[in-house]
Amino acid sequence: MRVISRKKLKEFWEKHPDARQSLQAWYADAKHADWKTPTDIKNIYNNVSLLANNRVVFNIKGNKYRLVVAAQYKYRIIYIRFIGSHREYNKIDAASI
Repeated sequence: MRVISRKKLKEFWEKHPDARQSLQAWYADAKHADWKTPTDIKNIYNNVSLLANNRVVFNIKGNKYRLVVAAQYKYRIIYIRFIGSHREYNKIDAASI
């Protein structure tokens, strides 16, 4: 999959160094993945949340952080829509962000 953009992940882990390893591992997995449906993601990440509008919520660093992406399966693209703490996540509408 093409992940847009790694820069957002890097900016986050520079502010939250404890998330670096988890985000780098997620990025490597996503970059080499060939997800054609939400079920393909769910088969690999069983604790992922699948939302409306092709939004997918990943738990990062033992669920300390949340990563929300918008998936365009047909084009093999994942857009980073949000990365933040649980508290920050609770303030957004993940399905429309």
